Amino acid sequence: MLLARATGILKVLSEMTNLACRSGCAACCIAPSISSPIVGMPNGKPAGVPCVALDEQLRCRLFGDERRPKVCGSLQPSIEMCGNEQQGRAYAITYLTRLELATS
Repeated sequence: MLLARATGILKVLSEMTNLACRSGCAACCIAPSISSPIVGMPNGKPAGVPCVALDEQLRCRLFGDERRPKVCGSLQPSIEMCGNEQQGRAYAITYLTRLELATS
């Protein structure tokens, strides 16, 4: 019983530290505002508006590009922000929208 509980805790900790962006999510490219200029959005991006750098699969065209705003690279996926697989994109959009409202 104790071993099963410890294994479960280790799995959660592993998910928290090794979380990767979910394909087709892009919540962090839609929900928050971005005040710095973006290629195609010289005045930044308003909250709730998809970034123009998103492609048809909701992937960032500027990923790995020096023109990508630093704030974009600083926002890393986490269980707290993204939720788990069952909660999915809707959870992340809600979390980031609440964060945006609390900080604007």
